[in-house]
Amino acid sequence: MTRYIGAHVSIAGGVENAPLRAGEIGATAFAMFTKNQRQWRAPALSAASVEAFRNNCEALGYESQYILPHDSYLINLGNPDPEKLGRSREAFIDEMKRAETLGLTLLNFHPGSHLREIPERECLRTIAESINLALEATSSVTAVIENTAGQGSNLGHSFEQIAEIIDRIEDRRRVGACLDTCHLFAAGYDLRDADAVEKTFGTFDDTVGLEYLRGMHLNDAKLGLGSRRDRHESIGKGSIGTKGFAALVRHPATGDIPLILETPKPEIWKDEIALLHSLEQSEDC
Repeated sequence: MTRYIGAHVSIAGGVENAPLRAGEIGATAFAMFTKNQRQWRAPALSAASVEAFRNNCEALGYESQYILPHDSYLINLGNPDPEKLGRSREAFIDEMKRAETLGLTLLNFHPGSHLREIPERECLRTIAESINLALEATSSVTAVIENTAGQGSNLGHSFEQIAEIIDRIEDRRRVGACLDTCHLFAAGYDLRDADAVEKTFGTFDDTVGLEYLRGMHLNDAKLGLGSRRDRHESIGKGSIGTKGFAALVRHPATGDIPLILETPKPEIWKDEIALLHSLEQSEDC
């Protein structure tokens, strides 16, 4: 089974350029922002950009289930401040609607942070309520929760936290998870060989359910297991290593989802994609 591997590509010059950039690096999947990720508001997508984006995706063979857009970094769906929470919820709904406009079916996001101002369980309830509101306001996009490294007061670093959010979602057909390998490793989930990968996927399945896995971010980890720090490294150059990524791209759980690079050197993404495909086929690691 061929894996759908790509990278988080730039939308400079318009969202319609994202599939073109993905094609240039040999990607069979890709991620993108639909607007400037460091601004709250953005102009509506133009009809011309939307049409060009859809046409470029069709021409290059990119189907919506292998495109994993990411929301703004400013959004905190668990913010303890009511005014700031309202702003985050409004922005998240807008992100969902932008994805729908483009014909996409997934939106990846970081769950949120309690900012050390409210208990974790209260924050998890707030995050779930935020997702429910966004799903009510939209019709077709799945909200895809990304696991975190456990840095600071960010939640979503344990499978139990992700499961608790999902358990509170009213329409579970439209919620899923994205597992970032660097974040997993930083949070204490080992991925360094086939046995470790099997154990981690097994734990995820027992706790959350593999049926909720909608995508992965493939990043090596600059720091050690359980560091609780989000420091990405190029594939095979960090603490997870080539053996771990070989096991990941051969595992059945990664067979029909977008696998997205967010490694620190875009200039070698094409090489990293080729490396991951070679690891999928090789029996030497």
